[in-house]
Amino acid sequence: MSQEAFNRLVQIMNELREQCPWDRKQTIHSLRQMTIEETYELGDAISDENWKDIREELGDLLLHIVFYSKIATEQEQFTIEDVLNGIAEKLIKRHPHIYPPLEAIDGLKEVRSEDDVKKNWEQLKLKEGKTSVLSGVPRSLPAVVKAMRLQEKARQVGFEWESAPQVWEKVTEETEELLEAVEEGAPGKIEEEFGDLLFSLINYARFLKIDAEAALERTNKKFIHRFTRMEQLAAANGSALSALTLGEMDALWNRIKTEPH
Repeated sequence: MSQEAFNRLVQIMNELREQCPWDRKQTIHSLRQMTIEETYELGDAISDENWKDIREELGDLLLHIVFYSKIATEQEQFTIEDVLNGIAEKLIKRHPHIYPPLEAIDGLKEVRSEDDVKKNWEQLKLKEGKTSVLSGVPRSLPAVVKAMRLQEKARQVGFEWESAPQVWEKVTEETEELLEAVEEGAPGKIEEEFGDLLFSLINYARFLKIDAEAALERTNKKFIHRFTRMEQLAAANGSALSALTLGEMDALWNRIKTEPH
């Protein structure tokens, strides 16, 4: 990172905080939702592999980091330098295979693979005072992403199936339990078993080396494209989509599926 470019951003933030009524009014709480939105916008740009938008959204997120740090400085909590030094020190501490500590740390594996790095990372966090390997998973994560992270965390301490076929057996088992709950007609039980099935499918996706969140978003985008295309075709024939029968809509849907992307 260019020190000059970063200092320029910090200086602009200082000026805005002093001179702009809107920027002066902001708090960590008023910024929170905007930060979440910016993160999702970055996620969209990454999914689309739109490098122009990725660059822009990274800039927006960096602004938020500087903004929070400015407010923290005003509250005499910490500075942007504290943030930068903190993450630098954490990276060094969490990578003893690159930056050897002064003395050996018990429980760490010799690093031979990416998986060894992840396992050591979890062990180091526990030694730093974490009470559980799951404690670092944010409560507010979307459910699919949270399930993936929980499973990945558990894997680092050996709580993991041995093979994909074993996981698929679990998917089959959970499917049967869901159908049994549906037959019983108990809403609470149905919801519980449906959640178990989703969790198992997400686990299976990991074994297939598929990002479950990305896969679902890809399907969402495909559905949006096909549905809006249906609306366009119906309008071209002088009809609203709601005026068509389900059979007619299904015929349009099948026609759209054969169109080139």
